[in-house]
Amino acid sequence: MHYKNTYINLDTRLYHEQPPTPLENPRAGHFNEQVAQQLGWTDDEELMTHWVDILAGQYVPADFKPLAMAYAGHQFGQWAGQLGDGRGLLMAQVVDKQGKLQDLHLKGIGLTPYSRMGDGRAVLRSTIREYLCGHALTQLGIPSSNALGFVVSDTKVRRERMEAGAALMRVADSHIRLGHVEWIASFAPDLLGEFTDYMIDTYYPECRDSETPVPVFLTVVVERTAKMIADWQLIGFAHGVMNTDNLSITGSTLDFGPFGFMERFNPAWINNHSDHTGRYAYQNQPAIGHWNLNIWLPHFMRLEGVTRETLSECLAPYEATFMQHYQQGLCRKLGLPHERDSLTLAFEWLTLLEDNLLDYTNSFRALLGLVAPDEHPYERHLLAMMTTELNQKAQKAWQDWSIAYLARIELVSFEQAINDMRTHNPVYVLRNSMAQRAITAAEQGQFEEVDRLFSLLKSPYDVQDIATELDSTPPHPNAPQMPISCSS
Repeated sequence: MHYKNTYINLDTRLYHEQPPTPLENPRAGHFNEQVAQQLGWTDDEELMTHWVDILAGQYVPADFKPLAMAYAGHQFGQWAGQLGDGRGLLMAQVVDKQGKLQDLHLKGIGLTPYSRMGDGRAVLRSTIREYLCGHALTQLGIPSSNALGFVVSDTKVRRERMEAGAALMRVADSHIRLGHVEWIASFAPDLLGEFTDYMIDTYYPECRDSETPVPVFLTVVVERTAKMIADWQLIGFAHGVMNTDNLSITGSTLDFGPFGFMERFNPAWINNHSDHTGRYAYQNQPAIGHWNLNIWLPHFMRLEGVTRETLSECLAPYEATFMQHYQQGLCRKLGLPHERDSLTLAFEWLTLLEDNLLDYTNSFRALLGLVAPDEHPYERHLLAMMTTELNQKAQKAWQDWSIAYLARIELVSFEQAINDMRTHNPVYVLRNSMAQRAITAAEQGQFEEVDRLFSLLKSPYDVQDIATELDSTPPHPNAPQMPISCSS
């Protein structure tokens, strides 16, 4: 691999160097060959031979420089003070085969100075969920951290019960969070200029071409964040814990705790059982993204030439960027051009889904069975299943909408419409029930279901023979929502 460990060259107040604390008797869980090849990991015999021991913290290659990052943050809207890598270490930074800098971050590998009341470990169930979700989002085309692989061990970890300790090697284009700047502003303000230069030079070097690189950098972060959240909304993904310490400066999805993919469409859906007020409900994600950036930006007023008016201009594009990206994506999901009439149909469609608690993923994909039924037998089946759930009043609304929709489709390129619908409406997302079946099997030492889901989610836009009926079966409309615990 091409190592480029730069974070360790920053001021030592920003991190704590330490080795991982090894897991006992580690065993392979799953290995991501695609990510390994991207990193150049597969070209190194030492890394391939020892990958289980490396992920278990038992073997640290010479070019790895493990450290725990310090950062802070606002959690559920409240200042939480110093946080930091409480159970993970930035093991190395490498330049991948595409010339992009990637962080290798080992999660679940023991206590650090930032562990607070935690034990520095991760359990198998949360490790599997993060492993599959990072893979799923990446294959869906949404910027996200991914993972090289994970291991399970005999190390026991207490949560609500005793569980098997596990570790995951997370791969991300950056682990710098909005909370890094919050930490610097509170605990080491003299470092803000140096750290801002590092963020620009490392992740946004094109901003150096501007006469005002800092405002340009801040604006790009704002726009990337808006696009990422629009992507989440379009695919029905809810992050669950959008604290400032869980948002990356690169606009890539980071930190999978109580996340979820929308099943029965309910914009007010809360997937985090600790979110008692619904702050991070699906429908609130765009506003929370704006709130977090609004908290983050004022710290840069410490830099020369950055004023409140400057920062207001940096934040201003957020709403327009989000709306443009979301509305364009929504129209593509219907195979329509981004026009007012298309948006009217799109929002009427979402209302139909919400009023009847229809499955978000299946219903969008089912439209292919309406537009081109002969070429899409699977989608024709989804459409039949969807319409059987509609009562008489809803059937009338569906018929009226579908007539207007098909009339609109006739005005556009049929080939383009079908292509957009196929490439923007997945057949498969990581439903909670799918992840839970894989976890249950893995806790018995059987990882075949993890492997099957990994293969299934590798091509989420294609109907696949390895799928089972359960992979696309939503919960009953009257089934209670099942929020996910933060315990991991």
